[in-house]
Amino acid sequence: MRNQIVLSGLGGQGVLFATKVLALVATGMGLGVLISETHGMAQRGGNVISHLKVFSRDEPFYGPLVRPGKADVLLAFHREGLDVHGYFLKPGGTAVCNAKDGEFKGLDLEEWKGRTLRFVDATAVALKLGNPVLSNIVLLGFAVAEGFLFGDRGLFEKVLEGIGGPDAGKNLEAFYAGLELASGR
Repeated sequence: MRNQIVLSGLGGQGVLFATKVLALVATGMGLGVLISETHGMAQRGGNVISHLKVFSRDEPFYGPLVRPGKADVLLAFHREGLDVHGYFLKPGGTAVCNAKDGEFKGLDLEEWKGRTLRFVDATAVALKLGNPVLSNIVLLGFAVAEGFLFGDRGLFEKVLEGIGGPDAGKNLEAFYAGLELASGR
């Protein structure tokens, strides 16, 4: 298995936490993980990008950065993430984007031809749960349920319980909400 994922968001949206969750799920599966994060000056509101490479031990990667046109999955925690970091997505790859209805209008669909685009208003779901920052975990739940990410529900639950601290319950609630969003309930 070889999987390259780019996570794109703004400071304060939980990009780094989501990356940690994915890395722990991968290691829980016995997979290797390489991570690179860019967040030096990205205080709340600035761009944050994380590169995550997951691999079986017999098919390793040797560098942490995802090259342009090589990402299997792009998780965009805000609509502009598609514009800013969409070039990382490979032909046949999948972008899962947190966007309100209508925010994707004006997107040049020809540019995205041959790639799967999924839009979900994870922020609206997170607001119903009482905290917009939970949109990162809602988006993860959605992507897992749709089969765009590795790992199963049980392993994600275990990881979220283990690293969530006092917020573990809310993170699990957000994850379940993402699963339900995918199933259309």
